[in-house]
Amino acid sequence: QVQLVESGGGLVQSGGSSRLSCAASGFAFNSYTMGWFRQAPGKEREFVSALSWGGVSTYYSDSVKGRFTISRDNVKNTMYLQMNSLKPEDTAVYYCARARTTISRVWVDPGVYDYWGQGTQVTVSP
Repeated sequence: QVQLVESGGGLVQSGGSSRLSCAASGFAFNSYTMGWFRQAPGKEREFVSALSWGGVSTYYSDSVKGRFTISRDNVKNTMYLQMNSLKPEDTAVYYCARARTTISRVWVDPGVYDYWGQGTQVTVSP
């Protein structure tokens, strides 16, 4: 069955860096767009970044553009999110997700994603 497992979250100081990983299994990882979302306490889940299956198309939310970098290793079936210059407002549970279609483009709508990981907490201290 499809499984997505995030790792790499934790407590980081403001201005620091962290890298999240999303290990995928149970499907042809190299055929699907993958995305990162986050949810802060009391807020709705929001789009962070997405990457098409070939790695050609990427998209970032305005709030993370220039600070976060999404990447994937289709041999290791793993997606990454390198987060630099972290801010307290980046504090959230971060989720990876798989798009429900193999069309090679990126989507920001969480409704396009059909499988989700359990999430990993990222806390940025002031």
